[in-house]
Amino acid sequence: MWNPNTVDNRQLEKRVVVGRVRPTWARNLPEAREDEDKSDQEVGVMPHSEPPSPTEPWEQQAKHEDKYDVFGKVMLLGDSGVGKTCMLVRFRDGTFLSGNYISTVGIDFRNKVVTVDGIKVKLQIWDTAGQERFRSVTHAYYRDAHALLLLYDVTNKTSFDNIRAWLGEIREYAQDDVVIMLLGNKSDSGLERAVRREEGQRLAREYQVAFMETSAKTGLNVEAAFAHVARSLVAKANPVDPSRLAVRAQPTQEPKSSCPPCL
Repeated sequence: MWNPNTVDNRQLEKRVVVGRVRPTWARNLPEAREDEDKSDQEVGVMPHSEPPSPTEPWEQQAKHEDKYDVFGKVMLLGDSGVGKTCMLVRFRDGTFLSGNYISTVGIDFRNKVVTVDGIKVKLQIWDTAGQERFRSVTHAYYRDAHALLLLYDVTNKTSFDNIRAWLGEIREYAQDDVVIMLLGNKSDSGLERAVRREEGQRLAREYQVAFMETSAKTGLNVEAAFAHVARSLVAKANPVDPSRLAVRAQPTQEPKSSCPPCL
């Protein structure tokens, strides 16, 4: 597990600034001034490069991650067991964590560069522990986040009912203009579904946040969710027509079952 307490945030991002997102994260630091302390968080520009091949060595892929136009810190939030780690692994590595695994303890992050509308966006994705005893640790990271993906498990009604409490914490600790997206995960579990899609849609409308149902197991809408976040970050750096930020979900393919279809 990556220990965030050993990370010097000033060394994470070194770039030429093109637009401001929010204070305290990215620094406007040329190489010659990387140790100078800045308090403004900003979106930066780096030269373009071709995306890495899946067959490239890890070191070569890491070099590609240093070339991007926009940087954003994204946090995965939600109750323990809703699939935050599986979501991150599916998006970052294209694989699914099957079987039993240990719940996230504390906080960890991974990076991935995505291209949306011809713009390279580096997402630094933070996986958080959902257990109550780690909540105070998570709160400390809210303020620096550009975007928050809030997950619930469609087979676990309690995880959905707790979304309002999570949104309350976001309102209290995060920046006012943070990008928020609600995700109903494990949508492939049709027979075990406990939360209808329309319930998630209704809650998202109430709080005026984007919404999708996802499946870390099948990959449904995982790429689409992060692409929406990336477009939102690009819009913060370079305001565009709001219609370009429309949520673009993949067509949903519900598993066959003998029960009436869930709406």
